[in-house]
Amino acid sequence: MNKKLFVGNLDFDVKDIELEELFKTVGKVLTAEIVRFFDKKSKGFGFVEMVTEEEAKMAIEKLNGSDFRGRKIIVSYARSSQSPPTP
Repeated sequence: MNKKLFVGNLDFDVKDIELEELFKTVGKVLTAEIVRFFDKKSKGFGFVEMVTEEEAKMAIEKLNGSDFRGRKIIVSYARSSQSPPTP
């Protein structure tokens, strides 16, 4: 299991603190960050890390598909950006 979550389909004006506040309704948040282009504009997705795996699971159950700032957000476990080692 994982404590880090992918959050997609975010409104482009959402700030890190707003994302954190949303996930605080489910549990304790370690980090919440919107991914941005070099010019600081949002890419429309971000990552949230919860304190426990149980809180991460609960966040997916409660927030995936929910309306946030007029958009239906996607919440799922984050995947590793590293590819698996090749033999």
